[in-house]
Amino acid sequence: MANGRVILGRLAGLRPWGIGRARHVEPGAALFRGIRLRLTLWYSGVLAVALIASGLVLYFGLQDLTLSPVKEYLRAQADFHEREWLRTPPHICGQPGGRPPPPARFQATLPVYVACFDLEGNLLNSMALPPGGASTPPEAFLQSPLLAKTLQDGTSDDVIDAGDDLGPVYRVAIIVRDPGFGSPLGVVQVGRSIAALADTLQLVRSLLLFLAVLATLGAMAGGLFLANRALEPARWAFVRQQAFIADASHQLRTPLTVLRASADVLLRHRDRFDPADAELLEDIVGETVHMDRLSTNLLALARLDAGRPHLEYEVIDLAALATGIVRRVSMLAAEKNLTLREEYGDGAVLVGDQHAVEQAALILVENAIKYTPHGGTVTLRTMTADGHVSLVVEDTGVGVPPEYQRRLGQRFYRGDPEQSRETEGAGLGLAIASGIAEAHGGSVRIANTGPRGARATLTLAVGGPKR
Repeated sequence: MANGRVILGRLAGLRPWGIGRARHVEPGAALFRGIRLRLTLWYSGVLAVALIASGLVLYFGLQDLTLSPVKEYLRAQADFHEREWLRTPPHICGQPGGRPPPPARFQATLPVYVACFDLEGNLLNSMALPPGGASTPPEAFLQSPLLAKTLQDGTSDDVIDAGDDLGPVYRVAIIVRDPGFGSPLGVVQVGRSIAALADTLQLVRSLLLFLAVLATLGAMAGGLFLANRALEPARWAFVRQQAFIADASHQLRTPLTVLRASADVLLRHRDRFDPADAELLEDIVGETVHMDRLSTNLLALARLDAGRPHLEYEVIDLAALATGIVRRVSMLAAEKNLTLREEYGDGAVLVGDQHAVEQAALILVENAIKYTPHGGTVTLRTMTADGHVSLVVEDTGVGVPPEYQRRLGQRFYRGDPEQSRETEGAGLGLAIASGIAEAHGGSVRIANTGPRGARATLTLAVGGPKR
């Protein structure tokens, strides 16, 4: 038999006697890996948000500080040309009369462009005031004037792209009104290139973005290190807890077995005891069985958590395994007058541990019987799809309320308290079944089939878990 298992294991491309001994997986490794990742992401996310907010405040503050002198200078230019328009008969824009424009608070080495429009948006006049020579405003400066917004608000400003030669141009426009009647005469629009300032802001923006990315990456590395250091005591406590549970469960099995055997021997001579004493012995046997099952389940969970389930791989016919389970639970189903149906497909064969798969399947079938009322039906069927085989267990029982479904599979959780009081168990069965399924590259899914009844699906990889 051992040689046969070795041959089957080699044919399946797996190590004989399971992968549990091929490599050691620290207990709770997946749990703490997820916690480390979440802590790192939260830390990095908070830092990234803080950096982005600080960068935006810094950038827009710098932009406002840089462009404010330009805006003030252009507004002064617009006011100057407004006065010149009203002072020079017959009130035509662009006739400065030889007076110099107002000086700038900064070194103004770029030309200032001036244009005047009537109320219909027609260009009346345009000119440029370069410090060292004459030039004309660019075409982009004269197109799409700020007339409508200026007539509505009294003043307006924007930034346009004047092409590769000038780059962005900052424009300011104000409305010109007749001093006697207050009626609008037109709009004065001035502007100048801010290409150098835009390049500086672009450099600052790129630098801030680079520093934010660099700081975020550094925060992720530091957060991962700090999270690992912070979780170190909890990780070792979890390891010691799992070791204690495994050792305690293993050590409890021997005295429980002896206690049960002693009580069974005494019950063989129950006629020598008072009927009340015999009932106490029966209670002792029942509680011993319950404690033995609980310790066995805890030991199985501890081994699954430790990544050492001691699996012995062989070829399993899932239909034959299900038939054996039906035979084992037939007496339990007969007590509740339940009908057991079998609908098996062809080819439901996998490589796995016979005992573990049988234990997981038995848990699902026993749960179906447990929560199906008298006269109900429990159906077992097998399916094959996409490299996986599945054992589906359907019942006509009470189903699972939606508020309890998301917690199914949690340890010591038994769902509806009202139903739990009517059934035996410690709430570990589904956790064990899920662990066995994951060890075989599969999963356990539970869903309602309608107003009444539930469907439990045990899915397993045909070739066993991926190494």
